This record gives sequence, C-alpha cells and structure tokens, in this order.
Amino acid sequence: MRIAVLTSGGDSPGMNAAIRAVVRRGIANNSEVYGIYHGYKGLLNGDFVQMTAGSVGDIIQRGGTILRSSRCDEFKSEEGQLKGIEQLKQREIQGLIVIGGDGSFMGAKKLWDKGFLTVGVPGTIDNDIASTDVTLGFDTAVNTVLDSIDRIRDTATSHERTFVIEVMGRDRGDIALWAGLTGGAESILIPEIEVDMQDIVKRLQQGYDRGKKHSIIIVSEGVSSGAKVAEALKEETGFDTRVTVLGHVQRGGSPTAFDRMLGSRLGAKAVDLILAGDGGKMVGMNKNRVVSVDFENVFNKELKINQDMYNVSKTLSI
Repeated sequence: MRIAVLTSGGDSPGMNAAIRAVVRRGIANNSEVYGIYHGYKGLLNGDFVQMTAGSVGDIIQRGGTILRSSRCDEFKSEEGQLKGIEQLKQREIQGLIVIGGDGSFMGAKKLWDKGFLTVGVPGTIDNDIASTDVTLGFDTAVNTVLDSIDRIRDTATSHERTFVIEVMGRDRGDIALWAGLTGGAESILIPEIEVDMQDIVKRLQQGYDRGKKHSIIIVSEGVSSGAKVAEALKEETGFDTRVTVLGHVQRGGSPTAFDRMLGSRLGAKAVDLILAGDGGKMVGMNKNRVVSVDFENVFNKELKINQDMYNVSKTLSI
C-alpha cells in the first residue's frame, strides 16, 4: 500500500515524532510512505518525496516539522480538493495522514467526503481539538511558558514589580491556565471565563497589604493584549507593571518526552487505521489510551475549559 503524510497549519513540537512513526510503521507493514512538503499547498503542487527509514532518522528530538507547513486558500475550494485527490491518485497513493489542527482536519474531512481514505493526527499547541484529552505540542508549549514564568519571576522579585505575561490562545485558554497554575500566577485571564478586573485589582492589593512585593498575571491573547491589561492595572493600583509577550517562542523548541511519546503513538495508530481502510477519523488520547473518533464527533463536540483547575488556581494564588 502507498501512504502519504503531510503537516498543515501552525507547527507544533512533536510533529516530527509523528512523521517518524508514520514512516517507520508504514515501512514495517510493507507499505511505501510519501512525504508531502508544505501541507495542502504541496499536495496541489505535487511536492511529494518517497521516504525511507533513514530519512526520518535523528528527527524525534527536533521541533517544528521537516515537511514544512503553509496555508492554502486554493484547497478550500472543491476544485482544489479534487485537484489534490488527482495528485494522490496519479502516484497510486491510497491513504493520506494529515497532522494539524481543526482547519487541517476540515480539509481532511473534505477529502474523505469525496471518497479518499484520510486520517487525522491532532497537532496544535492550543489543545483546542475535541474528543482527545491532549493535542500534540501542547505539553511542550506549556513547559516553554512555564520556564519563562520562572525566569520572569526572578526579576519580578528582585525589582518588586507586577509582570503581565501574554501567551498564545486566541479562542482557547489551556496554555494560560496550565502554565499559570503550575507557575504560581496570581491571576489567569482566559477567553472562556469573563474577566473581572476589579477582582484582579482586589487580589493584587490584598497581596500587597500582606507584604507581597511582586505578582505574575497570565493573559491569553484571546482576552486582550498584555499591554492593555498592564495599563489598566497600573492605573488602578499604581504598581510598577511590566509586560512580556512570549509570541512564537511557544511553538518552537525540542519536544518534551510526553510529546515525543504522543507523536509516536498517534502516528503509528494513524497508519494502522489507513492499512485497515478505516478512514474519516482522528486518532487521539482518552485516559492514556489511543483511540479513534469520527471527524463528525471532532467538529460537533463542545470543548469546555477545566473549571475545577481554574478554581484551584484562584485558591492557591492568594
């Protein structure tokens, strides 16, 4: 059997581990595996290369994706999707594995709806894909943010300042919540929960009154910019307030052991589904078990923030 794999959308640490698993699992099962460079754009342009066990050597520890990634508006059209299928059929490829986020999965589902065997692997640092406990790259991103919080707290303590740290998460606050809780942030602002600036001001003032000289505020980019939050807090409290925007540093870096394991397990499972002809699905994790779910369930299931975790963070940050 001939299988192809591509990475699409924003890169995430652990994608290379998944690519490696797809290639070597496929070869171990007497299949040919082709890599498609530059995502759906490369699919339409015929940017294919046959991969060997050696071509994915020494990549499990690398961040980003060796197959590169890009956006492709042309693929959103029916003509573009049919062109992609034709490119696959010309090379006698019978199954496609797409590693990416919800936008990438929408493209994969379009191919499946048109009769082409497709399976998705959830790769996004935002942890915003339903029907899986965690997405590939999230753990590494959280640890990257956590390391920054620890470093910023050192200088916040030395200069007795309040620091506002803006992290990624336009529609999903998991990075802010997990990093904020584990980093001991005094307040965490996320899109899923309405922001009460007066409560934040009150908590800062209470800390100051009991002798606390520094604070860390984590802001998910989907709530507001860190600069606006810092300005509002400074006006309300008069505290010396500084801003750090972490930006794309959160996407990069060597994947954690967890993300390497996750990419390996999900990539291998995706190949198993393709070989079984079981497409139209995403592979994911449920209570440390690798599972597969229909694309329909991925798109239709509501994502909810962990309210208990948020409540714990408020209790512990007094």
